[in-house]
Amino acid sequence: MAGRATTRAKTAAATKEQTTFSEHTPHGRLTAQRGLFSGPSPVVPKDLYAEVRNGLAARSRDSVVLEPATTVSGNTYFGRFPASYWQRWTTAREVRVEAVVTGAGLLAVRASDIEGEPRTVAAQEISDAELTVVAFDLKIDKFFDGGALWLDLETEAGQRLTVERVRWTVEPPERIRPTAVTICTMNRADDCLSNLRALADDLASLDTLDAIYVADQGTDRVDSRDGFAQVAKDLGDKLRYLNQPNLGGAGGFTRGLYEVAGHTETEHANVLFMDDDVLLEPDLIIRMTAFSNRTANPIIVGGQMLNLLHPHQLHVGAEYARLNTLEPGLPVEHSLTTADLLGVDEETGKPNRQERRLDAGYNGWWSCLIPYEVVKAVGYPLPFFFQWDDAEYSYRARAHGFPTVTLPGAGVWHADFFWKDWDEWHRYFNLRNSIITAALHSDFNLNLLCRVLTAQLVRYLLGMQYGLSHTLIKAIEDFLQGPEILRDGGVSAMKEIRELRARYPETIRHDATKVPGIASNDIGIINTAPRPTLQRLTLVKRVIDRLRGRSKFSLGAIPLDEAHWWHVGLFETAVITDASQEGVRVRKYDRDRMFKLGKHGLSVINRLRKEGRAVQDQYRRAVPELTSRENWKRLYEL
Repeated sequence: MAGRATTRAKTAAATKEQTTFSEHTPHGRLTAQRGLFSGPSPVVPKDLYAEVRNGLAARSRDSVVLEPATTVSGNTYFGRFPASYWQRWTTAREVRVEAVVTGAGLLAVRASDIEGEPRTVAAQEISDAELTVVAFDLKIDKFFDGGALWLDLETEAGQRLTVERVRWTVEPPERIRPTAVTICTMNRADDCLSNLRALADDLASLDTLDAIYVADQGTDRVDSRDGFAQVAKDLGDKLRYLNQPNLGGAGGFTRGLYEVAGHTETEHANVLFMDDDVLLEPDLIIRMTAFSNRTANPIIVGGQMLNLLHPHQLHVGAEYARLNTLEPGLPVEHSLTTADLLGVDEETGKPNRQERRLDAGYNGWWSCLIPYEVVKAVGYPLPFFFQWDDAEYSYRARAHGFPTVTLPGAGVWHADFFWKDWDEWHRYFNLRNSIITAALHSDFNLNLLCRVLTAQLVRYLLGMQYGLSHTLIKAIEDFLQGPEILRDGGVSAMKEIRELRARYPETIRHDATKVPGIASNDIGIINTAPRPTLQRLTLVKRVIDRLRGRSKFSLGAIPLDEAHWWHVGLFETAVITDASQEGVRVRKYDRDRMFKLGKHGLSVINRLRKEGRAVQDQYRRAVPELTSRENWKRLYEL
């Protein structure tokens, strides 16, 4: 215990006496990415890094050994150099790929185009090499609309080849931007410590970092873990461990911006946000910081999300939000979405690769790099607590000339969104903050918005989700309070919504064999009919049946993917699988609650239609103060 106390004292002191961030003079070429052959964890498929097309090869983190008659391809998620993005957004016009080789074989650099058609741009036969450096200088000039570069390796019969230390490098800028990673954590001490350990174990990724901020907002603190003292020692003065009030993801990530802005000699600095519960690929830091260092103008650089429970799946290539209808996370046109990165496109038969260059609307903050120039121009994030803080900030930045680019091949593994239930307390922040974002960054079509919210309310009521219905109502009511609702950073709202939802039994998850008041053996699955072709007619019929208290089924179990309003609306009691797959929710028809919430909800939505424009003006006027350094200093109690 004494050792941990000493470590806390040292890291606390470091935050007060930290060195000032300043630009660096480059030493040699700038590493854009490493050519790796396996991932940071055994759960990660090696084929995401290098694919053995035929023959036998032994793949380790930084090297691969090819036996005779073997082909290994780098045309993989992590193996490809995203040439199209470098050509469009950076001033680099050449990239060098080099490797240390031993033995005999062929090294070939391939390229693709927007259609994924491969071509060979350089190749070299190797014979009798012994730790020989092989390098190719490659033009970044035929990739504007799409395409990438990668390295393929081949041996013939009788040949054996070892390839190691593959590096993709570019000419450095005159000055290297200082970069700080910010990890926001809340009672995920073990996950956060694992990521700090991953950084400490990969010193090459730390070369691009000046600081690592950990904004700990929880009661189960990271520095309480036995391994923290050693990690802190290994990271040295790069680690800045901070404790602060729980202000959600918005408050945790903003702390990094706040600290860097307060300790910099230059406008040219970066802050890289990273979730505490990701499985980190440390090369992400190298790729994102190098890209940012060579962009022609400051831009927000986003990393991609791969699904942690299905590590071969890409969540989305790039996404945007449809603000007027409150829809986040929409894949941009031509984007891969929930894509098997080890599979092929069913139509073309080609590998699932993001060949076409995409423009993103925003990027999730599981990994996202924000230049200080953006903060200086547009201010800090809004104190949203969490949900929509990432989208709002990107759309605000875009309005000031700072687009968001989601960089292929820069990825981390994050918990699959599909396994998180929609009917949770955080839905309040999603709804409230989406309306605020729409008010700030869209034409705020109130008639359309009110139709969307009414449709949501009706679906929730038909689905016997009374707690979720009340969550929606409170989100609208709190929006109508105006910007004052954001003054405490979301602390009171979080407490209130949890208390409100606790009054609704269907918001509670139960063990499937211990459902209160229902014998486990009495719960059988009743599957849904196909989606109605005449949905409006079906909706009217379900509403009439509910008003009359009529149900087709008294009790039944419904799988999560079949829990549609038109099916759940047929039940008196429905036992529905929770999205986590760890239990069930019990929804029971309650006519009084349905009437009360329906009347209340329609009244609030009507208020939004009448008062929304005036409230919109209040939020727009309040943005400069809410996003100021002074406001965040107050929230941090500094």
